[in-house]
Amino acid sequence: MRDGKTMALDRRNAERRPLKAAKSASYGGPTGTGPGSPTGEPNGARPRGLLWRLCAIGDSVMISHTLFSLPFVISAILLETGGRPPLWKLFWIVVAAFGARNAANALNRIIDRDIDAKNPRTAGRHLPSGQLRPRDLWLFTAAMLVLLVLGAAMLNPLCVMLLPVAGVLLFGYSYTKRFTWLSHYWLGTACSAATMGAFLGISGAFRLRYFPLTAGVALWVAGFDILYALQDIEFDRKEHLYSIPARFGERGGRIFAALSHAGALVGFASIYCFWEAPGLCTGIALALCFVLLVAEHLISAQKSERRIKLAAYTLNQILPVIYLFGVALDIYVR
Repeated sequence: MRDGKTMALDRRNAERRPLKAAKSASYGGPTGTGPGSPTGEPNGARPRGLLWRLCAIGDSVMISHTLFSLPFVISAILLETGGRPPLWKLFWIVVAAFGARNAANALNRIIDRDIDAKNPRTAGRHLPSGQLRPRDLWLFTAAMLVLLVLGAAMLNPLCVMLLPVAGVLLFGYSYTKRFTWLSHYWLGTACSAATMGAFLGISGAFRLRYFPLTAGVALWVAGFDILYALQDIEFDRKEHLYSIPARFGERGGRIFAALSHAGALVGFASIYCFWEAPGLCTGIALALCFVLLVAEHLISAQKSERRIKLAAYTLNQILPVIYLFGVALDIYVR
């Protein structure tokens, strides 16, 4: 016969099993139906509240990474208006940029969900693991597109006319990795469209001076995206996906990334040629940007996921804020 202590332990284990099974199912464990199940339901999903879904969607599309583009958008606005932008234009430019960035990232998650499911590094993302349904991100994408269109419509006719071009840039990226190793530069161009859009939202016309800074943003994004792709060289080759590291190897990828970031610094500094505002503070900001980019390449030299995320994400969220701070100080303080 078993003693009372053993029987009590058995009862506690029996009570815990359903909880463990539910947790395993919600994170794609063996009891779940799986992301490819006929029901299309998340793995063993239980009803989730709206707040939980919104938080999960925000996490899935990395909504906090909007910081990558907004400081350059605001820098462009301040430069073009001498620090006195019409507040209603500033608002609608930010709305459009926010909508475009997050719609593009949500669509990328949807389009790449099968690829993400095969890659051990990304299999835990919300769609492959079954924590979210594609429908959740489709609805989010539609909402973000409404913001983009509304923002453009409130600015000027040129911004509305260019919406199809923005759509091709933003949503075409997810497919470029299937046929060209230049996909990193497509992504950079798509992200830099927010900077160009800010200029156009203010002036309603193209100007030559807008292009160097926009190109700098594009090269900056492409450079850190190349570094990020170092993690997936073998997977990309196996799945016949295109990236610069997969095509040219790790050393070649690092060279492309370094050259791209050198070009980015030239683009960032080009504002001295076209606007009167940049001065000492902008120069200090550019020097700090240089230091951050060098640190990014040094940190990513040890090809671990933690270090590459630190280099590609954390440092690159700081860099545009420093740039904006330098430009703003020169405009408002001197």
